[in-house]
Amino acid sequence: MELDALAAEAYVYGYPLVRDLSVVEGAMYTGYGPLPPTPFNHFAHADRPVPPDTPFVSVGDDTVRSVAHLDLSGGPVLLHVPGPDGTYRVLQFVDAWTDNFAYVGDRATGTRAGDWLVVPPGWAGRVPGGVLGVIDAPTSVVTVIGRSGCDDGDERGGPERIRAFQEQLTITYVEPGAHRTGLPAPDPDVPEPLRFFEQLRVWMADFPPSAPDRAYQDRFQPLGLLEEGPSPYVRADAARADAVLVRALTEGAARGRARVAEAGRADAVRAGWVMEPHLFDYNLDHHGVGTIDSPEWRIADREASYLTRAVAARSALWGVHGYRAVYAHALCDAGGERLNGAHSYVLRFEGRPPAEAGWSLAVYDMAGDGPVGRRIGETLVGGGPAYAEDGSLTVRIQRERPDDPVAAANRLPAPDGDFRAVLGLCAPGAGILDGTYELPVVERVR
Repeated sequence: MELDALAAEAYVYGYPLVRDLSVVEGAMYTGYGPLPPTPFNHFAHADRPVPPDTPFVSVGDDTVRSVAHLDLSGGPVLLHVPGPDGTYRVLQFVDAWTDNFAYVGDRATGTRAGDWLVVPPGWAGRVPGGVLGVIDAPTSVVTVIGRSGCDDGDERGGPERIRAFQEQLTITYVEPGAHRTGLPAPDPDVPEPLRFFEQLRVWMADFPPSAPDRAYQDRFQPLGLLEEGPSPYVRADAARADAVLVRALTEGAARGRARVAEAGRADAVRAGWVMEPHLFDYNLDHHGVGTIDSPEWRIADREASYLTRAVAARSALWGVHGYRAVYAHALCDAGGERLNGAHSYVLRFEGRPPAEAGWSLAVYDMAGDGPVGRRIGETLVGGGPAYAEDGSLTVRIQRERPDDPVAAANRLPAPDGDFRAVLGLCAPGAGILDGTYELPVVERVR
């Protein structure tokens, strides 16, 4: 294989690791939106949904985030999870390669209060008594994303309950040990065109993947990615002794980026909705508590899984498995025209959408960073949809408020310009996952 083609493969393979740890680093030093900069082994808490332009938030995810980056290089940590309070809660665990390897809370493991022991790879110590369970981390740095259902109109005090949950969500050390204060640093003298491969080289050595993936990445030896010690890319650039390698890496990165971007455009479209419930099926090796380890949730072809993983890291970093939540997006109406607030639209649900943990429908202004006005849905957010006697639900998207009280209760306000409709489904039913449930078309009112 030519070097530039090999470099393109390495880019696709390694992009999730570089993307993940770059965002982790940003979270530690600059923060994102309402999440302040926070060191390892501490939670950063938001007081509202994080804007969808944040690197790790999908449009339509209307939960409030609590995010912690765990460093386990000095030993395991205890994660204390509060008990139930009637609100949707789930903690998602993601390794440095973006594999979702565990879920805690809600329907994943139940909502009992207690401690979970999170241990690094290869740990063989004593498990403290009284813990609810052990979470085996595939890499020594992992990210924990807590999601809390939010309901500003909840008479039981949604925001107060979220704050109480966040205050009780704690991390403590189990063993004395030196933990990292930052990530392993790539050589700063590597020129910018080669920086991606330098980051991949350094972080791949410190956060090795599963054994099958390690066998696969042996093919990247000619690119210098498996070299330890001083960076081979500084030597190659400074001495101009390996212009062939520099050119191959530069061209390969461009080809790899184009491949990931093109694959990301091949979305599954149903009735005008873009929905990909199996985008996160690339985890083939690490299935801990709360995950489903079965063939229907694993990509059969390992090499194909690398491209899917890169697409997910680019478009929906730290998104959850489809059996936890699915978000469907509609940009066009039934006639293929862009959704725009100059027009009015109608959606008819024949019954409640199949989602065990709740659903919501919102409108997002393409020129803004959040939902326009209220949402309609059940369980996760307020909105109080008014179903007809036959169980159907008709939702209107328009700027004007209807005079009819039922139509007004089921109306989503539209912005002035282009927008998208987003349907969020938590714990979706089989009809969503296998494609047999018919999503409602967005009909423009003529």
